[in-house]
Amino acid sequence: MKPIKVTPVQLCLVAMAVGINVAGGQLALALRLPVYLDSIGTIFTGALLGPWFGMLPNLLSGIIMGVTTDIYSLYFAPVGIVTGFMAGLVWKKAGRPLWLSALAVSIPGTILSSMICALVFGGITSSGSTVLVQILAKTPLGLTASIFLVQILTDYADRWISLFLVARLLKVLPHDLKEKLRGELGYGSAR
Repeated sequence: MKPIKVTPVQLCLVAMAVGINVAGGQLALALRLPVYLDSIGTIFTGALLGPWFGMLPNLLSGIIMGVTTDIYSLYFAPVGIVTGFMAGLVWKKAGRPLWLSALAVSIPGTILSSMICALVFGGITSSGSTVLVQILAKTPLGLTASIFLVQILTDYADRWISLFLVARLLKVLPHDLKEKLRGELGYGSAR
């Protein structure tokens, strides 16, 4: 197996993706949105460079946001890693409807984020979705089911938005730039 050569352009793409994640996450946090917007750069990287590269941006942005502005981001970084990996896998299977791709990218991360939210934080995080969890927790659903229900809805909405934006960006990105970004990875063509 030939070792993968990582180019400076690819490192710059990962750095840009981290910046996009941080900006999106801060916007969602400031506006108390029930979606997170902190995976757009991650999904872009996964779609363009594949699942292994897709894991990097959210790991790095989770650490940066976790130590600077939102401690919860640090704990949820593994969710972003799974999201980036799944985005890279899903993107390789071109032709799937957006709603199905968003579901495939969302479910593994939702299971993980629900466990983190319930076990570590008792359902209370910095996200705008915390309000929904607290309201539903007072119903017969209870806390755990409320967390999972809210997580699946908000994660799916977030991933759908992110996949939609990435698909549009990749459509307008020149083919030669996509190939330059891919470098010697040999990853398949973009949609």
